[in-house]
Amino acid sequence: MLNKMSTTEGIKHPELSDRFNKDEARVNWHDDTLWWIRAKRDKAAHGISEWELLRETASQIKNNVLSNLHNYLIEFEGKAQANGITVHWAANAEEHNKIVLSLLQGKGINQMVKSKSMLTEECHLNDYLEKNGVDVIDSDLGERIVQLAKEPPSHIVLPCIHKKKEEIGQVFHENLGTEAGVSDPQVLTETARIHLRETFLTRRSALTGVNFAIAETGEFVVCTNEGNADMGAHLAEIHIASMGIEKLIPKKKHLGVFLRLLTRSATGQPITTYSSHFKRPRKGQEMHIILVDNGRSVQLGRESFRNSLKCIRCGACMNTCPVYRRSGGHSYHNAIAGPIGSILAPNLDMKEYADLPFASTLCGSCTNV
Repeated sequence: MLNKMSTTEGIKHPELSDRFNKDEARVNWHDDTLWWIRAKRDKAAHGISEWELLRETASQIKNNVLSNLHNYLIEFEGKAQANGITVHWAANAEEHNKIVLSLLQGKGINQMVKSKSMLTEECHLNDYLEKNGVDVIDSDLGERIVQLAKEPPSHIVLPCIHKKKEEIGQVFHENLGTEAGVSDPQVLTETARIHLRETFLTRRSALTGVNFAIAETGEFVVCTNEGNADMGAHLAEIHIASMGIEKLIPKKKHLGVFLRLLTRSATGQPITTYSSHFKRPRKGQEMHIILVDNGRSVQLGRESFRNSLKCIRCGACMNTCPVYRRSGGHSYHNAIAGPIGSILAPNLDMKEYADLPFASTLCGSCTNV
C-alpha cells in the first residue's frame, strides 16, 4: 500500500483540489453523498431530546481526562496488566512501528490482518511493515478496496468514499479475479467476504485500533459495522491494539455517553453494529496494547488546541465541510483529512501542513457538528 505522502509529496491542498475538481461529475456526487450522510446525522441527533446534553457531558468527561491524563494512563496500565494485557509505550510513530515489528518477529510471523486504525495510517505502519517483510491485509472493506487500489483512505469512517462502484469493480477484477464490468455491490461484497475469510483463518496476528479505553477496568472497546476486528482478534494468536493516549475515559459507566454519540455522528445509526470489549487474552493468546503519544502531549500543552484531543473520529466535520466535500480527502495530503486534520496536522509539522488551515470557508459548520 502506498501512503499519501509517497504520491503527493510536496504538493499542497490547492493543487490537489484542482486535480479532484477536474472531474465535475465526481465532485458533485462526492458532495451530495457526504451531505446525505450529514443529513442522516442530523436526523439521528434530533431523534433524542438529550443530544446536546450528551455532547456537553462527553466534553466535560474529556476535560477531566485531559486534565488528569497522566493519572488515568497509569491507572489504565495497571488494570490492563492485571488483566493479562502487555502494555507498551511509544513516544512517536517510529517507536510504535518498531514495537509492532518486534512483536511479530518475536513470534516468527510475517503476515498480519489489520482492522481500521487511523493511528496506524498516521504512523504509516503498513509501509513500514511491508518494507520489513511483513504482508499486511486490511480487513475493513473500504480499507481493503483502497489498499488493493494502492491508495490511502480519503475519509476516517468511509475510506473509499471517493470511488464509484464501477471503479471498485475494476479493482476487484484486477486483483480478486471477478468478471470484467461487474459492479453489483452485493456481488463485490460477497467476493470480498470470501477473500477475507481465508485471511482471517490463516493469519496468526491481528491488529486493531481502539475507540475507547477504560481506565477503571483496563479494557478497551473497538467499534465496527462489519465485525472484522472481532474476526481478526479472536482467531489470531497475538492481538495488537494501537491506541492514541487521548482515547481514555475514566469509568465504564461513561462509555454509554460516547457510544450514543459516535455512530449517530458518523453514519446516522443509533449504535455501531459491533461494540467489542477486549479485557483479557483468551487462553493461549497474547494481547498487547501500544499507547502512542506522537505529538499528542504537545497538543495537550497548547491551550488553544487542547480541544482537538476530544475528537472521537466520527468524521462529521468532514461530511459537513463544504471544502472537504468539494476537494476530496486526498487533497489534505495527511492521514486525517477535513477540518480536524487541518488542526491536527500543522501541529505535528507546521512547515509541511501550513496550507491546511486555509482549506476553510470559516463557515463554522464543523464546529456546529
